[in-house]
Amino acid sequence: MPAGFISYQTKNGIRYARFCIARYKDGKKFNEETSLGRVIDEGRGIFKNRERGVFTFSVEDGYGPAPDDAANEGQGKGKFRAILDFGDSYFLYSFLAGTPYWDVFSNVMQGNERDTFLSLLGYYILGGGARCHAKTWWEGNYASVLFPKARLDGKRISEFLRALGDEKTQRRFFERYIKAVLSGPGIHGILIDSEGLPNSIDMEVTQLSNHDGDINVETRLIYICERNTGLPLYFRYISGNIVDFSTLATTVEELEKAGVCTDFAILDAGYYCEGNIKLLYEKGIAFVTRLKQNRVLYKELVADHLAGLQAPENLVAFNKRFLFIQKTPCKLQGRDAFAYICKDPVMGMLETRNRVPAALADGASQQEVFETIQKAGVFVIISSEDMKADEILPLYYTRQQIEQVFDITKNYAEVLPLRVHSEETFRGHLFVSFVAAIACHLMQKLFKDKGTNQMEALRELRNQKCKLYDKVVIPMEPRKKMNDIYKISKIQCPVRIPVDN
Repeated sequence: MPAGFISYQTKNGIRYARFCIARYKDGKKFNEETSLGRVIDEGRGIFKNRERGVFTFSVEDGYGPAPDDAANEGQGKGKFRAILDFGDSYFLYSFLAGTPYWDVFSNVMQGNERDTFLSLLGYYILGGGARCHAKTWWEGNYASVLFPKARLDGKRISEFLRALGDEKTQRRFFERYIKAVLSGPGIHGILIDSEGLPNSIDMEVTQLSNHDGDINVETRLIYICERNTGLPLYFRYISGNIVDFSTLATTVEELEKAGVCTDFAILDAGYYCEGNIKLLYEKGIAFVTRLKQNRVLYKELVADHLAGLQAPENLVAFNKRFLFIQKTPCKLQGRDAFAYICKDPVMGMLETRNRVPAALADGASQQEVFETIQKAGVFVIISSEDMKADEILPLYYTRQQIEQVFDITKNYAEVLPLRVHSEETFRGHLFVSFVAAIACHLMQKLFKDKGTNQMEALRELRNQKCKLYDKVVIPMEPRKKMNDIYKISKIQCPVRIPVDN
């Protein structure tokens, strides 16, 4: 190559280079110039132009390929494509990738359907609303860069949900997920409860329900949560006209088949019946549950112990207030058990205020009014285990964890309204909502006592946009509140993210 030199100049803040060779014509000297384009790395002689892309050049060796670590350099000024919502989805998927369950979530489906599932999961958590709008959300969100093969057309989503409703697909997921949740040490008790899903869909499982006097046309959704973590562990759905206590046996059987060897169960009062108590003893499952007031055992226990209940030795501190609790042995299906007769004075005052005027209006006698006041705020918990009086309430009220999960499912995981037209699609929808509830539960634990919550954090992060170019995503700088959220989660917001087309 003829001797020459490289000339540099800066225009509008961008550095450019030319290769110059001295020539003579008619006795006059001039420079023959060849544009090398924009300077990427002057020290290593790396440049970029339209004809060659990114390449190396030196006076001695001429043109050469760019090194591997520079092949994608300089793409930030490539062809601009779009401005996208960035922070919420970048945070969500980065957060999930740092949990022990990401490998399970990301392998629910394979190939293009993997992108569809993970995008739909993001829509349930971040977008919400009718699924016919999922594609619009995806097109304007960074999720479209992360999962470019997703297919979120309305008809395609219905077909996809039917595929997700397949029993084999869900069984594979639960086998892997339950193994991940129960991998830690300790006793893994379970919490079981159900919630109604009102709907008018023409399905066999949509039936008239009378649940504690609340009448609806609905399907019942059963959730099982792990007691130590509160994580949703498994779900079932049943016909709306099936009462809770008749579902326990099947639920326990399904849990065993899914790999959950239950050793402790905390149940709502609706699951108490003689058959279920017998089942729990036969399976060797320790349990705690509450007795409804219409049970014979409840009436006998209260009649025997109410008079001496409010005594100094029965006073127990719980949740910043005091209750009276008296423990006594009892028999359940011929087996030894323990009853805990409790009186909450604060709740008793509220119940008295509501019940006494009604009793007087019905012509109740002075003795009947007295008994109403005495029984106000009284409830009975029974257990197969012998515990101290001050231990029973903290254990029983871990049930609040499953109530919180149902709240998450309804308010943040898009379980309602259903917007489906067949039971197959319904199953797939419940599955996506279940996984979304897991993700939301994990985020709620992350932000607990941190001055914000999951919903506020995701709303704030949605305001962080990014610019999408041909080969790179450039996020905008996060504001203080956004930085605080990233710090809580120990996620580093990037300056640039290469994109593989």
